[in-house]
Amino acid sequence: MSDDADALDREALESLHEHLAATAERPVERTASRWLGEAEAVAADARHIEDPAVARERLGEVVDLLSNVEGTGDETADEHVRAAKQLAAELTE
Repeated sequence: MSDDADALDREALESLHEHLAATAERPVERTASRWLGEAEAVAADARHIEDPAVARERLGEVVDLLSNVEGTGDETADEHVRAAKQLAAELTE
């Protein structure tokens, strides 16, 4: 693979983090909040990893964490979660 093909979409990675951070501003259910907080922290960390393979591995953790969130109790937060799930899945492909 070339470096270009291996590179992560850094804009999408930033967007993923922004969606997760936005859920912290919403009144989400306690259990969902825990998973979202951990996913946000891992996504924040992944933004600073230079090696695309290592960053994708961390993003796989985000996918796993978000799989535990079925709903937040807040429609706006749910929209951010849906967008974050889609971005995380795309980034790990």
